[in-house]
Amino acid sequence: MLPEVELPSVDMQASLGGVPMVSPVLTASGCASFGRELDPFFDLTSIGAVVTKSVQLRPRSGRATPRMAETPSGMINSIGLQGPGIDGLLADELPWLAERGVRSLVSIAGARTEDFAELAERLRGAPGVLGIEVNISCPNVESRGEVFACNPDASAAVVAAVRAAADPAHPVYAKLTPDVTDIVSVARACADAGANGLSMINTLLGLVIDPDTMRPVLGGVTGGLSGPAIRPVALRCVWQVHAALPNVPILGMGGIRTGLDALQFILAGAGAVSVGTAVFNDPSAPARIHAELADALGERGFGRLADAVGYAHRAPDEGSPGRHR
Repeated sequence: MLPEVELPSVDMQASLGGVPMVSPVLTASGCASFGRELDPFFDLTSIGAVVTKSVQLRPRSGRATPRMAETPSGMINSIGLQGPGIDGLLADELPWLAERGVRSLVSIAGARTEDFAELAERLRGAPGVLGIEVNISCPNVESRGEVFACNPDASAAVVAAVRAAADPAHPVYAKLTPDVTDIVSVARACADAGANGLSMINTLLGLVIDPDTMRPVLGGVTGGLSGPAIRPVALRCVWQVHAALPNVPILGMGGIRTGLDALQFILAGAGAVSVGTAVFNDPSAPARIHAELADALGERGFGRLADAVGYAHRAPDEGSPGRHR
């Protein structure tokens, strides 16, 4: 048996809109509520940040049950943004995280541009907030239910309002939907409007029908598809946006279960990743994926995570990773 080769130490420091993080791995919004459920399984301070469930101005009970169903290589959900509202977040959830030294990326959602701006303003001075993730994949009641992120102008309006209302120290990341013809145009509109970065991607809209009842499985009929089944779509989106906007930071997500999955997103252009559906099967997944990603980078000759970001876009003759130690 060959002796084990000790891998070189890899600098795993990442950043979110210029704000340093100890790890490039975050949770994904909606899959771990506000972090309490994962606390028994690993040290939440060891990852980049806990991304909260999308919070709205008022408490929300969510959509009718059933709300979740398994699908091949993934799951579909129609939770309906159930949550405590901004008052509950500020009174209970953020203080709990801050007391433990855990930083949060707060996801906000609304039906009107003004809702997003008010939420961003309410988060000024809140303890432990690293930044704001703007969930523009919500229906826009002012445009007959059209999702904000399907329209570059609507997306830009929300981002501009949030950037103007938010604490200047809070990076603002716009969360994009893949359910568009041209995701680059939406990404560019968000960046031009002041987004410090982009979260990619949200779930894909899907449907499951029960062959026995012959009716849709979910109470809300359609829902968001997540898990490994959407990873190729997510990678395509990250690749396209990084190629078009190489200086815009990307938080990549979509079906990440292992360090090698995360590595693909880094190579495609993401500077950090969010882990979501995987925690339902393995609540320690974010910490495990951080360690696996570090090993994968070291095995490929990278001394720093930063040197691997977008590496797959380089021409073959631009040198090997070993040059960047």
